[in-house]
Amino acid sequence: MLAAPWFLICNCAMAQQSQPEPGPDASSQTQPSQTTPPPANPIQSSVVLFKLLQQKSLVFPDLATNQRRLSSWEKFKLAANNSVALSTLGAAMIGSGYGQATNTPSGYHQGWEGYGKRLGADMARAASDNLFGNFLLASALHQDPRFFVKKNLSFGQSVKYAAVRLIFTSTDAGQKQFNYSGLIGPAMGEGLANAYYPEQNRTAGSTLTRYASDLGWKFGGNLLRQYWPAINRKLRLAPETPAN
Repeated sequence: MLAAPWFLICNCAMAQQSQPEPGPDASSQTQPSQTTPPPANPIQSSVVLFKLLQQKSLVFPDLATNQRRLSSWEKFKLAANNSVALSTLGAAMIGSGYGQATNTPSGYHQGWEGYGKRLGADMARAASDNLFGNFLLASALHQDPRFFVKKNLSFGQSVKYAAVRLIFTSTDAGQKQFNYSGLIGPAMGEGLANAYYPEQNRTAGSTLTRYASDLGWKFGGNLLRQYWPAINRKLRLAPETPAN
């Protein structure tokens, strides 16, 4: 819902850009851009854009494969990829299922209609988080929104690294810095969510609860990202792009 306008903006600008480089779990087959006919209408345009974004990565687009500095445009594309990634959709479906079971937010009630509203709201919150955190703030503060996997860590060390990664991130220059973009971004997204959440669920307490939930999901996501290359390699889910 909230992601649609900036996806369309991305589509207009993408016509002037080269095709994205494959990510760590991108599809090994891509279609040459010159053989793709121009979209005939906005719906076809959106479908083409979705396919281009998904060619970047299917699960975790923000897994870093090199140390190269990202431009603001690349951070925008990363935010767009994260918003439609399978990991985002999966988390939204699980979170919406839990919300359905606990009737949270209560304003959406029960039934399939209620679940659909919860799923749409969760996807919109994720898109807002990516837009604010991974693009706008990361660009303004010169922070790198990608996740860098550390090798040869024990499980305990991986848990610690996933938690520390919530608080600290890297700058574009590779220096350690407080993760302003990663912590303020979801807070801004939850503030925006109050514009479309049911009235009884727009309180400060509800907003803080959602924000705390966002950080919990980020921690779990960081831990899964840390092990994702090994999982992907073990299960052979998608071709790998080795880190430089």
